[in-house]
Amino acid sequence: MVTSLHHTTAILLYSSTSHMADAGIISYNVASFICALFVLEFGADKFVDHTAVVADRTGIPEAVIGLLTAGAEWEELAVVIACMLQNRPSLAIGNIVGSGISNILGAFSLGLIFRNQEELIAFDASAKTYTLILFLLTLLFTGLVQWGSLDQTRTIGVILIVVFVVYVASVAYLIVKGRLTAPESDSDSESEGESIDSEDDEEEATSISRAQVNSTTPLLEAQQELAIVRQHKHSISYHVASLVFGFLAIVLSSFVLSNAASTIADQTGLSDVLFGVVFLSIATTLPEKFVAVVSGSRNRTGILVANTVGGNIFLLSLCMGVLLVSTAGTVDNATINIAELGVLVGSTLFMALAVWFGARWSRVAGMVMLIGYLAFLILEFTTIRHE
Repeated sequence: MVTSLHHTTAILLYSSTSHMADAGIISYNVASFICALFVLEFGADKFVDHTAVVADRTGIPEAVIGLLTAGAEWEELAVVIACMLQNRPSLAIGNIVGSGISNILGAFSLGLIFRNQEELIAFDASAKTYTLILFLLTLLFTGLVQWGSLDQTRTIGVILIVVFVVYVASVAYLIVKGRLTAPESDSDSESEGESIDSEDDEEEATSISRAQVNSTTPLLEAQQELAIVRQHKHSISYHVASLVFGFLAIVLSSFVLSNAASTIADQTGLSDVLFGVVFLSIATTLPEKFVAVVSGSRNRTGILVANTVGGNIFLLSLCMGVLLVSTAGTVDNATINIAELGVLVGSTLFMALAVWFGARWSRVAGMVMLIGYLAFLILEFTTIRHE
């Protein structure tokens, strides 16, 4: 009797200790997850901003810079690569599909809801063209992923990467020819990128103008010559070092983020796909939601569309292509539920219709999309991937 009591007590103590350890592991990884998100966004901003400055200094066309910075999900690509390095491709796939849905139903919808009521929202021809391109790509992506066989994954990945390259080249060509408007960068990257380079130009302009005011004064003639020489506050090597620093921040934080996400999924018993579709995708698209609210409130429809369309094209072509090429033969089409792909296609179609025909009812469309996103998240837990 006493032995049995001691045995029961030991089991209870072990169980309690195990649960405490699990809670500690979850808390630690949640904290790591949140911290990594901040570092990831910081690194992405640094990388994009200084890459734009270096590209501008080296004579790369503005159209190409716009394509690389507007809606480019570089941090998402880093997370995908980190997931692959940890042999968690399902987490990466869930994040890609979930982020694509979240960009539209969770971010674009907020831009429509919080738009300036005093002005009538309008989408230009370029915005309509971009949404049409995204819809066609989403259909191609769905067909290749859902109905492609296991031994074709590497071929499908190559096709998606080629699609991304063709998209960038084609849009850049049309922009140069004046048939499309260059996509605008998001407000954060745009303002920070401009401030980085404007510091250089402002110092040049201020110094020269100060010298010109008193150009007849011999004492300041030397200052004028010095101001002309000092055209930039920072050299190109400074910006190169900064973009390398941003790249390293992306790499390290994405590794921590994916590792924390994997541990949380294991500890809570959730599948990698479910955690990626719901939690990881919401977290990694928080900047897009903020940009959507700001651009919508200012009626900057170009930024709103570029942020959403550019991000999803980047996700569905380059990110998914890299994933399939790197994990050939280990990922099958059963990893993603047909219902999730259906939501992705449906949300893309709804966004295209809102841009093409729903300018007058944009706020209502935004509310419908946001409600649809909340319903999708609930169904993901209760029906689609009930575990």
